[in-house]
Amino acid sequence: MLKWLGRIVVFLGVIAIIGWVWKGEELKRLLAVNSLFSEEKIVNNFSNMDTMFLNTSLTSSGDVSELPVAATVTLPDGTEDWLESRSATALVVLKDGAVVFEDYYQGTGEDDLRISWSMAKSWLSALFGILLEEGAIGSVDDPVTQYAPSLVGSAYDGATIKDVLQMSSGVVFDEDYLDYDSDINKMGRVLALGGSMDEFAAGLTETYADPGETWQYVSIDTHVLGMVVRGATGRSLTDLLSEKIAEPMGLEAAPYYLTDGYGVAFALGGLNMKSRDYARFGQMIANGGRWNDQQIVPEAWVEESTAPSAPTQTGETRYGYQWWIPVGSEDGQFMARGIYDQYTYIDPSRNVVIVLNAANRSFREAGVGRGNEEMFRQIAESLE
Repeated sequence: MLKWLGRIVVFLGVIAIIGWVWKGEELKRLLAVNSLFSEEKIVNNFSNMDTMFLNTSLTSSGDVSELPVAATVTLPDGTEDWLESRSATALVVLKDGAVVFEDYYQGTGEDDLRISWSMAKSWLSALFGILLEEGAIGSVDDPVTQYAPSLVGSAYDGATIKDVLQMSSGVVFDEDYLDYDSDINKMGRVLALGGSMDEFAAGLTETYADPGETWQYVSIDTHVLGMVVRGATGRSLTDLLSEKIAEPMGLEAAPYYLTDGYGVAFALGGLNMKSRDYARFGQMIANGGRWNDQQIVPEAWVEESTAPSAPTQTGETRYGYQWWIPVGSEDGQFMARGIYDQYTYIDPSRNVVIVLNAANRSFREAGVGRGNEEMFRQIAESLE
């Protein structure tokens, strides 16, 4: 009996080794997902996502555009305490297109390529405006299934591009990052195990409202926008973003996208780049889509996409086409925003751009988001 049991143990051990060799990379990525936000790893993880996930690089022109540096300013009282409370890793502040403050924290540095999380949504919005002007996409009123036919019969059947841009698709999607069984975390496991994000999106079948009726933040909506872009052009997001935005802007380092197992970009939050390059993008948008005498994003699209057009409820932070508009932003401020406190805050009236990268595990606590918006406002006002 003991000899028989011993053989079974050896057999199971061999099977385990074969499984690790066969699916080792997928298992490593799954383990990375499960510890991605742990207190002892989160800061390092957010600067080294390419060591844990499949990814593909964008191309850059090699000609880095100038980002002037002005005299360093003194930021408002309380800024240091705020940065510490947000577990900040980087803060870059531009005034009139020049760097007036830049610092890095918690052992990170200026060369780190930092995860955007949902700031990537605003980059995709900018690309969308370019493709609309070029005619690759006919209208924001077109149904998403016109360009992504695999969504016929899914929860997105009947939604227009505008519905999805505004996060008013009506699709049921649980965005609770703290619930292991939520849709957002299931999606993360699909990404880690090399599955198909397109299949995941097409597999959603439930709606809670008619398209365009009400607003609810649903990250998978942005993946559907990526499906529309790829279907309309026959090209990858990586190629398009490289050609249309990254190369013309002269970024300091080639960004990269996290991808699924089919090489499809994780459009809703998988961009990684230097903090200064996030700032370049923010300044280009603040300039009405213009950078170094070149119109990169149509000015009309910048105005339309950053206006608070989504059907949000009174008192909520407002939303446009993949851009956030802070409550009480009377001077036209807007921002790209990602989980764990990633921000590109843009105040065109004062010509101020603020980039915050962080690893704040308390980002969902009451008052954190509003507190960030208030701090950005104070910094911008202090530069007048």
